[in-house]
Amino acid sequence: MKHPNTLLLRLIVAIILIIHGAGGMFNNGVYEFGKFFLDNKGFAPIGVPLAWAIKISHVIAAICLLTEKYIKLAGLITIVVLIAGIFMVHLPNGWFVVGGGTNGIEFNILLIFALLTIMFPDGIYKRKARP
Repeated sequence: MKHPNTLLLRLIVAIILIIHGAGGMFNNGVYEFGKFFLDNKGFAPIGVPLAWAIKISHVIAAICLLTEKYIKLAGLITIVVLIAGIFMVHLPNGWFVVGGGTNGIEFNILLIFALLTIMFPDGIYKRKARP
């Protein structure tokens, strides 16, 4: 295990991505998101394939997190999807997911920073060894 200190964070983020990704695959949610949301946002006629790509990317990212393979690539792709989701879906609803509002950006922000922590467990900058 390369980074045992990120195990719990990787596990919960993987679970969230699997549930979020696979959930829509079994209840027609991916089709509806692609056809009725993405197509109406200007992605027609590729809304449904794009929705499938997003959901599959979540599941693949979860597998990467669990196996500690391709962490930075998986994290980067997922962060791009989350940022797109903020601007296309959540931002008009404000900050709060529940409580002070609904469907806001706070959960996406938390996932983005959790992924950054997993991607850079030792920080972004390498410290020079002290003489």
